[in-house]
Amino acid sequence: MVVALYPGTFDPVTNGHLDVLSRASRLFDQVVVAVSAGNSGKDTAFNLEERVSLLKENISSFKNVTVEPFKGLLVDYAIAKKAKVLIRGLRAVSDFEYEFQMAQMNRHLDPDLETIFLMPNEKYFFTSSQLIKQVHLYGDRETRLVPENVLVALRKLSKTRSI
Repeated sequence: MVVALYPGTFDPVTNGHLDVLSRASRLFDQVVVAVSAGNSGKDTAFNLEERVSLLKENISSFKNVTVEPFKGLLVDYAIAKKAKVLIRGLRAVSDFEYEFQMAQMNRHLDPDLETIFLMPNEKYFFTSSQLIKQVHLYGDRETRLVPENVLVALRKLSKTRSI
């Protein structure tokens, strides 16, 4: 059985993330969506429990997918989960340099861990969680780029605190 990890902050999960997840779920026996507890370079709008919950509400159609929080080095988590593959989404060429460096470091730390890059549907190439948060901070627009539960959570968040 091949276990793959799809790691990320998912702040919030977007339809692009779910598209990549759909592709990964068809390729691997089990996919664990590994929600990062923290990244010193990112401030999150949603706390870890909220991000995990928003994801879990959107995976019922994937029978081989689970969602779990993790902290620490991704490679250590992959070893603990017996994962052999990391899934990373690539939207545009601008993502490649960062993702390539990360994949090379992970390979350096664990030569048996492979990174697979999957591209979402082209209708999601231009967006990111950061852009989604910025749009919802300044208005109540329907972007069709996030699942309904995320849209509701973003609207609630924009009324109670700044994103």
